[in-house]
Amino acid sequence: MIIESLKSLYNRDLNKLKTEIESYRNETAIWKTDKNTSNSAGNLCLHLVGNLNNYIGAELGKTGYIRNRELEFSLKDIPQAELIEKVTATVDMVDDVLSQLTPEDLEKEYPLAVFGDTMTTGYFLIHLITHLDYHLGQINYHRRLLDI
Repeated sequence: MIIESLKSLYNRDLNKLKTEIESYRNETAIWKTDKNTSNSAGNLCLHLVGNLNNYIGAELGKTGYIRNRELEFSLKDIPQAELIEKVTATVDMVDDVLSQLTPEDLEKEYPLAVFGDTMTTGYFLIHLITHLDYHLGQINYHRRLLDI
C-alpha cells in the first residue's frame, strides 16, 4: 500500500510541476531572478529532475543517469517545452522504479549515506517527496511574482 501511495504522490506532484512550468505565459520569466528569489523556476525544475533521476533512477532503478548538480543551477534559457519533456520523463522513470520495489525494499538501508547517516529507503523516498514539494511551492511563488 505504501508503494502505491508514494507512486500516487510523486505522480501528482511531478504533474503539478509540469503544470507550473506550462503556466508561464512569458517563457523568459522562467529564468528570471530578483532580490527576492535567488533561483529561477527553470533552475529549480532542473534541480528536481536531477535530484529524482539521481536518487531514485540511478540508485534504486540502476538507470545509468549521471548527475551534474552544478549545471542544475547554472544552465539557463532551456526552452519551456524541453523542461516539460524532462519532467514527463521523470514522471515515467519514478513510476517505473517504484513499481519494481517491494515493501521489504522500503525497509532496507538506502544505498547512499546522503546526510552522513544511514536511513531506510522508505524514509528517504518520503524525504525526496517533501524536497520536491518544497521547491514546487517556490516555483509557484516565482511564477506568480515574476511572470508579468
